[in-house]
Amino acid sequence: MGAVPSTPRHTSTTTETSEYLIGTFVGEKSFPLVSDFWQKLLELPVTLGWATHRVRQACELFAQNNCHTRHLAKILIHLSWCLQEAVRNSGTPSPVYMKAVNAVYISSVFLKYIIENSTSGNIDELCLSLHENEPVPKDLVIDQGIENFVMHNVLNFLGSVDVSPTTSVLHQELLNFMLVAMSTQLLSGPSPGPKDVNPFIDAAMSQESLLVSLVVSRLLLNYIIRPRIPSSTAVSYSIFSEESQPGVLQRVGSAAANFVLLPFNYLVSSNGEGSRNHLADCSLHVLLILIHYHKCIVSDESITDKSDESATSDSDSKLNTYITVNPYSRALENARDIEFDRNDVEGNAQTGPVVRLPFAPLFDTLGMCLADETAVLLLYSLVQGNSDFLEYVLVRTDLDTLLMPILETLYNASRRTSNQIYMLLIILLILSQDSSFNASIHKMILPGVPWYKEHLLHQTSLGSLMVIILIRTVQYNLSKLRDVYLHTTCLAALANMAPHVHRLSAYASQRLVSLFYMLSRKYNKLVELRDDKLETRAMSTGDSLVEDMSAELQIYTDFLRIVLEILNAILTYALPRNPEVVYAIMHRQEVFQPFKNHPRFTELLENIYNVLDFFNCRMDAQRLDGEWSVEKVMQFIINNCRSWRGEGMKMFTQLHFSYEQESHPEEFFIPYVWQLVLSRSGFSFDASAINLFPVDLHGNKQSYDEESNTNQNGEMNEHRLQLDP
Repeated sequence: MGAVPSTPRHTSTTTETSEYLIGTFVGEKSFPLVSDFWQKLLELPVTLGWATHRVRQACELFAQNNCHTRHLAKILIHLSWCLQEAVRNSGTPSPVYMKAVNAVYISSVFLKYIIENSTSGNIDELCLSLHENEPVPKDLVIDQGIENFVMHNVLNFLGSVDVSPTTSVLHQELLNFMLVAMSTQLLSGPSPGPKDVNPFIDAAMSQESLLVSLVVSRLLLNYIIRPRIPSSTAVSYSIFSEESQPGVLQRVGSAAANFVLLPFNYLVSSNGEGSRNHLADCSLHVLLILIHYHKCIVSDESITDKSDESATSDSDSKLNTYITVNPYSRALENARDIEFDRNDVEGNAQTGPVVRLPFAPLFDTLGMCLADETAVLLLYSLVQGNSDFLEYVLVRTDLDTLLMPILETLYNASRRTSNQIYMLLIILLILSQDSSFNASIHKMILPGVPWYKEHLLHQTSLGSLMVIILIRTVQYNLSKLRDVYLHTTCLAALANMAPHVHRLSAYASQRLVSLFYMLSRKYNKLVELRDDKLETRAMSTGDSLVEDMSAELQIYTDFLRIVLEILNAILTYALPRNPEVVYAIMHRQEVFQPFKNHPRFTELLENIYNVLDFFNCRMDAQRLDGEWSVEKVMQFIINNCRSWRGEGMKMFTQLHFSYEQESHPEEFFIPYVWQLVLSRSGFSFDASAINLFPVDLHGNKQSYDEESNTNQNGEMNEHRLQLDP
């Protein structure tokens, strides 16, 4: 039958009729917007199975003819009309749902193909306009473009209509459509530029604040409630058929609409991370894309007052570029707990619509889902940007709900991506900036930690476990990743926790002293290598290799100093409450000796040796029958901690590290979000067309999974720590 289905005979079957209509849709003939053809196409309750090559041929032919027929623009208008009627009939069964699902599905198929195969920088092949001589209904007003018209109606349905057995399939299809429509981002470079063309997501950004708030609220509620699509209307897709299967691209058992052409699979479990809810996952994917999108605008400096941080000079046009404010990100940042809906705190009144969310179930849902990297990114977005949610987390008495899955994931760091490790460590750093958090985690006692295999952790505090895992992460980084930023983040969190440590466990105390020893070995090795290089190169201090080694040596000098600051903070502010730390220092006191006269460490080590002298002198003076056992030494330390007065201790300013996002975080987050979406949603994209991030072109052209997600050690350098004086 050639590239497309042929015209049926007069005695056509339903399948022949559907093939004829689809063939007509992708063909050369242009049907007016008001033609009955569109109703016939969208009302076909058929199951159509096509082999892969026929789907491709249909898409190719459609792309060739679309600029003449403008059928993509027309079907998007019909989709909008269907959604408008569906909103009016909200809550009641209506044939319009079937038409809307068919319209959005057909739109997604051909829209994806055109985006994926666009050869022009402006994606001109979309042809999102009607010809001037096109007859249109009098009540059709599209003054801001078809892309704005359709996105408004898609978002209005998602935000206004509850998910129910009647509407759940359409909700799912519209979320899928959103992923397709926003995938134009994949064609642009990693740094947003003024020439980037993203018509649909830009249209989403231009919606009124009330609609933005409704959409953010709906997407998060979908994620929290995790609604199930009833089996009677469940939808399943097949990717291109395998040799052992019939050539199908068909929707199975869908009562709402079973018209299929789509050559990719949305509804698949990604990595066996427990039970997955497709509607919830897709809602989160769409939300993450929306909140992390930023558009780069060129503006004349004389009429636009932008900050120096967000504006960069353009030498060619002598205009400034700046990143626009993202309304979805702002809506998430201003979201409030629904429990405080009635009485806003005085002085915190918000102007305009405010997203109201149930923080309690959101907290619990995140705790259940943190094995998934997208949940980690949502948690990061909330604690970093929404002060109300961060405050809610900090006052929860069951912090183990969040911390235990975070710590377990860090424990299994070798099986996680480096970006996930970074995001989790940043979350811990943000939490550790609060003194009440640091105090409360030591009050929560865990009966056991079954997933920790190296040592039996029985009746260990949550704070002790956090110290153990952070130190273990540093150890893993020393042997595997060797990333300076990861070291800094771990040590920063430990430094924030140090003054508030209470009854640190014996194992955690030992690991803390061992951390200094681990870093000192690395330091000593670097010193030896540098000295050897200097000797072999005749003291050529200008050599670049020697300079690099000296720079790394300086970094590890700083790390050692931070660890000494951590120990000092515990001994200065919390020694009586931490006899196990004293025991660990006494037991391994020889590790400090080589650095006693080091100019960077002298003052800090004076305090440690002051403590050692205090306990060593009393131990030497105490007569004891028999040998000193571990139990006797421990009891001796506990007894003498009561008489400790801190005499002779130098008081140092407490270290306090805070996390600050860079002024252009979108350069990291936009590629990162799309890597997560492509690796988890089943949404595939031609790898050769992706410019947003590096892709291995030797892999499968039609699929992108987590293994192809290249995570370089330097990716998270878009974030920085600040040391508060």
